[in-house]
Amino acid sequence: MPTISELFVYPIKSCAGIALNEARLLATGLEYDRNWMITDPHGAMYTQRAYPRMALIKVELGDEDLVIRAPGMRELRTPLDAARLAQAPRVETSVWRDAAYGLDTGDETAAWLSEFLDLPARLLRFDPLRERIVDREYTESTGGATTFFADGFPLLVVGQASLDDLNARLNSKGAPSIPIDRFRPNIVVDGLDAYEEDFVETLSVAAGTDGANGVNGANSTNGEAAVELRLVKLCSRCPMPTVDQARGAPDPDWPNEPTDTMLGYRANERFNGAVTFGNNALIASGAGAWLRVGQEVEAELGFGD
Repeated sequence: MPTISELFVYPIKSCAGIALNEARLLATGLEYDRNWMITDPHGAMYTQRAYPRMALIKVELGDEDLVIRAPGMRELRTPLDAARLAQAPRVETSVWRDAAYGLDTGDETAAWLSEFLDLPARLLRFDPLRERIVDREYTESTGGATTFFADGFPLLVVGQASLDDLNARLNSKGAPSIPIDRFRPNIVVDGLDAYEEDFVETLSVAAGTDGANGVNGANSTNGEAAVELRLVKLCSRCPMPTVDQARGAPDPDWPNEPTDTMLGYRANERFNGAVTFGNNALIASGAGAWLRVGQEVEAELGFGD
C-alpha cells in the first residue's frame, strides 16, 4: 500500500523548506506552509525564479518564533503567532494574479533580507483576518478552498517513483541525480508507479492511523478524523527546478536540468506544452488532523471519461 515517505513545509515562500516527521493539516494546507513572503517595498513578491539566492535562506520552527538563518548573517527571529503582529501595517499584495494580504514584520527583518539579497526587501506574514480564495474552477468538489502565499493550491503531492524515473533519465545522459527539494512538494508518496499521481483523484488516510502498524497496533485510532485530499490540477513547472537548493544557483555544468530532460517526455499539451511534475491538492476533509511519515494512504485513480 502507498505510504507518506516525506513531508515538507516552506514557511517563507521561495526559501528553504523544512522536512518534518509529522505536520498538522489545516484547511489552507500544512501548518506554517507559505505563511510568509518576501516582497519589494511596494508589496510585489520575490521568488527564486528571479532571485535564486533565496534558496539559501533557511528557517526553523522555534517554540514561539520562526528562526531565520543565511550564510554570513546573524540569526533573525519573527513571531510564529500572527496575533503578535496585530498592530503591524497591513499590506495588499498579490501572488501572480490573486489578491493576497499581509502584515509587515518590521524594519529589522526588512534590513536583514535587504542585506542578504542585496535589494530592497520586506517580509510579510499572511493576514489571518483575510482569505485568499483558490481558483473556483478547481474547487467545486470541495465546496471551495483557501490558501496563503502558495502559488495556487494548499498542497503539492509528488510520487517518489516519479523522481526515481527522472533521475534514471538524467543519469543516462551523464547528468547527476537531483533531490526532491527541486520540486518543493508538501507530501511525497512512496508505493505509486512513476507518474501515477497524475491520475490520482483522491488520497485518503484512515482516521488516527500512524503507519502500517498504527499507533498501538494494526488499524489503531487516536481520535483524529480521517483525511481525504482531492488532487485537482497537475503542477506545471517554471524554471525553479533548475535551481540547486544547496548552492542557490543552477548547477554550472547542467544549468538547464532537469527541465531539458523533462521537456522530452513531460511536456503537456493541456498546459500549452509546459512541463508537469506533481499534482496539486485540496483538503476535502480532515483539517486539524496530523499527517505523519509512514502513514498508509489509499489512492483512488481516475482516467477521465
